[in-house]
Amino acid sequence: MPLTGHCLCKAVTYTAAVDQPLITAYDHCDDCQRQSGSTYSLVTVVPKDSLTINGPVKKYTSKGSSGNDVHRLFCSECGSPIAHDPDAAPPIIALKAGTLDTEIKKNLKPDTEIWTVSKLPFCSEHLEKPFKHMPE
Repeated sequence: MPLTGHCLCKAVTYTAAVDQPLITAYDHCDDCQRQSGSTYSLVTVVPKDSLTINGPVKKYTSKGSSGNDVHRLFCSECGSPIAHDPDAAPPIIALKAGTLDTEIKKNLKPDTEIWTVSKLPFCSEHLEKPFKHMPE
């Protein structure tokens, strides 16, 4: 069954033609904290070529820690973050897992934390696979 989701106003929908994400992780990087307005962003990583996005998407591009661009996709109507697309890892894209359809996100099993170097000190959760930066 594919992974499907949408933004808050449902103007943007997407489908990732995969049965399971490659990784489901807490992304503690400072940019994800700012974009989510929270302590981390829950992301579900899928192959970029499996993803189809429909609707009015805008893109904000900034430099990642690698020096390469990171493209952050969001709904141009309601502003919901949809994904971030790092040039440093061209085959993948990280969906903002909160935008997945409800029954799909209820069954996610995050086991990875990335950018723990930026993890806020009061976050007490510790997942099985922590990485100070990105996994290799």
